[in-house]
Amino acid sequence: MHAEDPGAPLRWHLSRLAGRLRAHVGAESGPLAPPPPIPPEDPVEQIVAAFDLSPFERDMMLLCAGVELDGELASLVTRAHGVDELRPPTFSLALAALEGPHWSALSPASPLRWWSLIEVGAGGVLTQSPLRLDEWLLHHLVGLGSLDRRLEALLEPVPLEYEPVASHRQRAAQIVGMWDVDTSVHELPIVQLVGADAADQHQLAAFACAYLELGLFRLGADALPTAANELDDLLRLWRREARLSRLALVLDCQEFDAQDAQRRGAVHRFIDRVGTPLVVSAPKRQRLGPRESVSFDVKRPSSHEQREIWRAMLGETAELVPDGIEQLVGQFDLSARGIERALDGALGELAARPPEEVDADTQPASSLIRSLWHSARRQARPGLDHLAQRIEGGAGWDDLILPDSQRTVLRELVSHIKRRTRVWDDWGFADKGIRGLGTAALFAGPSGTGKTLAAEVLANELELDLYRIDLSAVISKYIGETEKNLSKVFRAAEDGGVVLLFDEADALFGKRTEVKDSHDRHANIEVSYLLQRMETYRGLALLTTNLKSALDQAFLRRFRFIVEFPFPGAAQRADIWRRVLPESAPSDELDFQQLSRLNVSGGNIRNIALAAAFLAAEDDEPIHMRHILHAARRELAKVGQPLPDFDLGPRR
Repeated sequence: MHAEDPGAPLRWHLSRLAGRLRAHVGAESGPLAPPPPIPPEDPVEQIVAAFDLSPFERDMMLLCAGVELDGELASLVTRAHGVDELRPPTFSLALAALEGPHWSALSPASPLRWWSLIEVGAGGVLTQSPLRLDEWLLHHLVGLGSLDRRLEALLEPVPLEYEPVASHRQRAAQIVGMWDVDTSVHELPIVQLVGADAADQHQLAAFACAYLELGLFRLGADALPTAANELDDLLRLWRREARLSRLALVLDCQEFDAQDAQRRGAVHRFIDRVGTPLVVSAPKRQRLGPRESVSFDVKRPSSHEQREIWRAMLGETAELVPDGIEQLVGQFDLSARGIERALDGALGELAARPPEEVDADTQPASSLIRSLWHSARRQARPGLDHLAQRIEGGAGWDDLILPDSQRTVLRELVSHIKRRTRVWDDWGFADKGIRGLGTAALFAGPSGTGKTLAAEVLANELELDLYRIDLSAVISKYIGETEKNLSKVFRAAEDGGVVLLFDEADALFGKRTEVKDSHDRHANIEVSYLLQRMETYRGLALLTTNLKSALDQAFLRRFRFIVEFPFPGAAQRADIWRRVLPESAPSDELDFQQLSRLNVSGGNIRNIALAAAFLAAEDDEPIHMRHILHAARRELAKVGQPLPDFDLGPRR
């Protein structure tokens, strides 16, 4: 009967309690029939077990619930008070009417008050003060249990949305082994999951909790109150929730500011006192205080696992595009959720194509791979667009005027990016422990010699986004802030669809000198951190400098490629002049050999050509040599150089 009627156990308890009150007030009642046994899912007994309530404390709780839920109990309580208007129960009434009374039930240390299961209203005498059941507990008693409303604003559920990959399931099994113990004998250790992908960490924790039949919620470390009394109130609310509903918690420290002493203190206090199964999710290992803890690195799925995820999600289509899957795995380092998002985005893109374009497509499998590539490439943008500048341009190899030796190095760099999966993973070089699986390159040369243009060419060749990071904006005078800013950039770019360009690195780099104070030591740490992250960044990281001679030789050894961008000679300047003007731009009798006598860089040439185009547009005629004369004179004046001794013709 009870299995079909979940409210029956509570009604049975209230009926029993009503009998006690009728006897207390002298009301007549017939004999009670023998009650059926209470089933295991009785919510009252679950609450009693969770908070270790005595029979008297249980009945006090039910008395407070009864006046809310049962009209007869409410009238009996009012009658017991000897008044005509409705009155809430009091401790005095409970002592007189209920079995097994004891004074300690209303002490501040009793379960009823410690866990805030009942609230004691204002009154001059404690025993006469009105008692009221906490609303959260009332909902649980009637089978509508949910998070306390004071926790709802801070916590969010972590459902198991996908099964973790094999390497993550192994970590989950280790967590289960540590937590599947008798908690009356053993204190559960804190589990710290370390890695760049919070979603994978949360799913790993959810997988372990599902096995242990624990619900899982996430709490951001930045949401913890720093005032001790507020933090203790939060802890109490969470612990009673976890006790009753068998819950575990993920404390998300992905955005945790370890330099904030108050926030750090709140995190440590919370961890030390939480008393429930706890997972700490962080990008790097945190010092968690005195509690026993175990840390696990949660890496992105391996290349092999990512291939399997792609194949599983693509189904039979995967057989048609094996090379395409290899390309995707080689470039993008995605979690299972990231792959799912990429697939959803690609399918949406293909569904939006015009019918005639779909009918004309003779290679639908190739179109799918291109859409998947574009969709995966877009995933890093939301995290980077507010941290760096995305450079969009259509520059190709023909736009890059460099000596053959430099162009050869750049093409070799492209080959390293495209073939890295084969070399690192398939051929086993990654297993040899070679430091740094990323590709870091230094572009050195005077301003305007094509360093940024070369970065555009590489990004377009690789079909990746190019983001420029202004190091002068990233560097902070506050200790630790520079590393924090750089960490945000690299973490946002980890999915692999990004070329990072750290422009004008002279702001950070220089020859290391003797460490004379903490500022010198801090500056060296910043440089070392940047180089370390460039080496471990899975994508392509480029760094430009105008003064290679100022860089420490120890730093130069950290780059896999160093490309010198020389100041262009006359022949190269003539080529730049020929290519800087668009084919659609009208021009008349331009002498590129004469223009090559202008001893300026490619960047200056582009500025002169653009300024000359505006002058010609103002005159409503094609670009003439005289327009370039005026533009060149103004451009050279910027750097204090005179125009060479030749005439490009007067402007009419």
